Amino acid sequence: QVQLGESGGGLVQAGGSLRLSCAASGRTFSTYYMGWFRQAPGKEREFVAAIRWTGSTYYADSVKGRFTISRDNAKNTVYLQMNSLKPEDTAVYYCAADRFLRNDASNIPYWGQGTQVTVSS
Repeated sequence: QVQLGESGGGLVQAGGSLRLSCAASGRTFSTYYMGWFRQAPGKEREFVAAIRWTGSTYYADSVKGRFTISRDNAKNTVYLQMNSLKPEDTAVYYCAADRFLRNDASNIPYWGQGTQVTVSS
């Protein structure tokens, strides 16, 4: 059974930092794109960042320069370092895995359960 498990969310003040982790089990994702989406209350799930197995990275414009995605293929784990957090970053953050790079959440086959990130002003 494939599982993606996120950790590292929490409450932080604006300007602070958090690091999210996503550990995959049940299969290897060494040739998959892994990434992060987020969903704020009343909004659609939106793309945040993705990383190819080669290390190429992709970011939403809203997080460029503040967030960094990385992965450890040996550990089947992906990370999201979030710096200079803003109240508008508040959302549930979901880990995702797919063979293809997508910024649309609708067809992605593998998801984590989500972790809450709350940024206070």
